[in-house]
Amino acid sequence: MTVKIAVYPGTFDPFTFGHLDVVKRSSKLFDKIIVSVAENINKSALFNLDERIKIISDVISNEKDLDKIEIRGFKGLLVDHVIDVGAVAVLRGLRALSDFEYEFQMAGINTRLSSDFETIFLMASENQQFVASRFVKEIHSLGGDVSSFVPKIVMDHLKSKKK
Repeated sequence: MTVKIAVYPGTFDPFTFGHLDVVKRSSKLFDKIIVSVAENINKSALFNLDERIKIISDVISNEKDLDKIEIRGFKGLLVDHVIDVGAVAVLRGLRALSDFEYEFQMAGINTRLSSDFETIFLMASENQQFVASRFVKEIHSLGGDVSSFVPKIVMDHLKSKKK
């Protein structure tokens, strides 16, 4: 029997309840989910790659029924990573129409580079539609309370970062 693996890529800086929602929901659809933490040199990261991997691992290990989840970092092209891990799908969460436009373009580019996998879009759950890492970072940097947007483990790590 072939194991159906999906990759959920992102910078996850920081990992939010919206990200966790996608992980939980997609874990019901695939045999294994690889949360693939991207090292993105084009974004100003609050947490470095190793910190993000550790934080996400800690969050996932504290959740029930998420034993099919693996967390790893990656550099380079997403298509190469997806092929390397043997995934059949890339998972992308969508919050708004603006997300769809960007993700639709990325899916098209990835398909042009490789037709070995599909891109699956998951709509954000109603209570997660406006949660975005960039908003969490901005609110946190201005001293606001982001505890309703991120798991406690993430909140604890955010407290260690300067506001």
